[in-house]
Amino acid sequence: MDVLVLIDRLDDIVHNAKAVPLTDQVRIDRDEIYDILDQMRATIPEEIKQARWIVKERQEMLAEAKRECDRMLGEAREQALREASQTEIVKLAERQAQEIIEEARRSARETRLEMEDWADSILSTLEVNLDKFLGAVRRGRERLQERSQETVTAAVSAAPTDEQP
Repeated sequence: MDVLVLIDRLDDIVHNAKAVPLTDQVRIDRDEIYDILDQMRATIPEEIKQARWIVKERQEMLAEAKRECDRMLGEAREQALREASQTEIVKLAERQAQEIIEEARRSARETRLEMEDWADSILSTLEVNLDKFLGAVRRGRERLQERSQETVTAAVSAAPTDEQP
């Protein structure tokens, strides 16, 4: 279940909680709150696991790009050595090797940047969700405090005074 849905449920429970007469407290079903908190504990780690998986995948892709780059460099060097006997062929091989190296570096750089953007996007979404969660918690606490103050004010207004006619 989505963490934001669970936050909204918590917010509704707090907002709709019944006040305990003559106190600044409200009644909330403890089991219902614990159930939602358990669901949140199960959901948030999953989102964190996804973010970690993304980072791991990015690292593996970067390692694969580096291995491919190294392989391509090795092939270019071998090719250049085979053709070293002829000057023009050597010059051509060096140019091709340099082009292969530049292409491999460019490809690795692009792959790394794409993966970093992707990971940043996922982490940004997680950050937004956590900010919303914190906002909902703050609003819930503010509502509880407002209700508590209203209950105290109502209790003070309803209390008999010591004045006699």
